[in-house]
Amino acid sequence: MTAPQDATGALLVVGDVVTDIVARHRTPLAPGTDTAAAIRTVPGGAGANVACWAAHWGRADVRFLGRAGADAAAWHEELLLRAAVRPHIAVDPDAPTGTVISLVDAAGAAAERTFLTDSGASLRLCPADWEPSLLDGVAWLHLSGYLFFAGPSRAAARAALASARARGVTVSVDPASAGFLVRHGVDRFLADAAGVDVLLPSRDEAELLTGLSGPGDAAAELSHRFPEVVVKLGGEGALAARDGRVRVRVPAVRADARDSTGAGDAFTGAFVASRMAGAGLREAVAEGCRAGALAVSRVGARPAPRAPLRGKT
Repeated sequence: MTAPQDATGALLVVGDVVTDIVARHRTPLAPGTDTAAAIRTVPGGAGANVACWAAHWGRADVRFLGRAGADAAAWHEELLLRAAVRPHIAVDPDAPTGTVISLVDAAGAAAERTFLTDSGASLRLCPADWEPSLLDGVAWLHLSGYLFFAGPSRAAARAALASARARGVTVSVDPASAGFLVRHGVDRFLADAAGVDVLLPSRDEAELLTGLSGPGDAAAELSHRFPEVVVKLGGEGALAARDGRVRVRVPAVRADARDSTGAGDAFTGAFVASRMAGAGLREAVAEGCRAGALAVSRVGARPAPRAPLRGKT
């Protein structure tokens, strides 16, 4: 698999958009009483985050398809526009916008986070929300792995993947959550992702998908199924495999970690934007590591917004 060389081709991200409530605490959680924390409400969702980071990393035409509740759809649409992403948000008439409470250990060196997740409308994306015409002008489709973990969104993801394969559009997937993978089933996920060009798991997800204990071995094994496999290793950087061998290892970029929420999404967005611009595998992985370092130095999962778009498609 080679990266598309069409500098004008669009990136379409299909995935989740949620409201993040980030609580950064510097002391251990105290059950039954109060724990002081700095709390912020910010936009999130793995798919929407990837789209915003890809635009931040220079991709000129980034589009996003997701589903939100009527309570916050307009807010999320406006924030995507401010991030230079063209939103296609289906408004759910029944379910509220998904919400994630992110508990961040601000005293730890890695600012590690724990999620409490209410997917809400985000995983109610359905085949009726998908139109093959959404791929018009698109060179790369990225699917958030969260979509595969619920019936309606799984069907929508499979429809998008089939449409992309029929058009010869490059497809990438981030498996998204080791916890959800366990409940969904490894074999089922691998079957759902058949035909994907680039898989971007975390270390835990790669090892879970293969049953192997080392990220290099896991990446090599997965590259027999997927042409390009990039494993994100957090503070240890990232590696990439092709044709049954690890081809690239890149160390992490040092950062003063404040909040690790969205670091993997930042990596994915920058990696995809770089590959679409013609970067080689090593360069694109290095750009992903740079974006991950920038992400952990900020509170929230998105980059600082740049000039907004004036309209949407």
